[in-house]
Amino acid sequence: MENVRMLATLGLMGAMRSLSAAFETATGIHVDADFAPTLALLKRLRAGEAADLVILTREGLDEMIGEGRVIADSAADLARSYVGLAVRAGQPHPDISSEATLRKALLAARSVAYSRLGASGVYFAQLIVRMGIAAEINARATIVEQGFTAERLVSGEADLAVQQISELKQVDGIKVIGPVPHDLQIPAVFSAGRMTNAKQAEAADRLLRYLASPEVVPVLRQSGLEP
Repeated sequence: MENVRMLATLGLMGAMRSLSAAFETATGIHVDADFAPTLALLKRLRAGEAADLVILTREGLDEMIGEGRVIADSAADLARSYVGLAVRAGQPHPDISSEATLRKALLAARSVAYSRLGASGVYFAQLIVRMGIAAEINARATIVEQGFTAERLVSGEADLAVQQISELKQVDGIKVIGPVPHDLQIPAVFSAGRMTNAKQAEAADRLLRYLASPEVVPVLRQSGLEP
């Protein structure tokens, strides 16, 4: 069986698991996928890790194109992702519909879990600075190096978890309350591209065409992404 190696940002893990299986069934090409936050993937790619296809934030992909690691003409925007908040299942849902109620909910939480390396964590760190509550939140925040922040709800370490909605949805035993208010959002765009030195260039192109096609839209939506 032909093998295509894909490095993808954590936000697409849920969708990619089912899409990779569907692609394999249709084409006989196995997708060897590895998932990590974009910043961690950029580090690995710069250290020379081999891949055929990468899915990163648009900014991350543009950096890779700029460095000549990804073919510019192959770049395709796949999905838009919003940052949301979650609580442990069965816990009350605080109101986060406005900046004022979001501020109140964040300050009332015993601990807020957010990621250090993911796009959502970088955004959230800037958001709490902008809201003037960074010192209070960070004094008792649960910072996750990489992985799913909502796992810290299940373990009882945090009351609120912040991450891309598609990442929150990967964890059982939690409930997504909703997105950060629209006027505070900076949605992440996840984009795919073929590596310049791809060993399986043709298979990578086929996978890329499939992932950018209309037939994958329902799966993206189900996993909390906007096509």
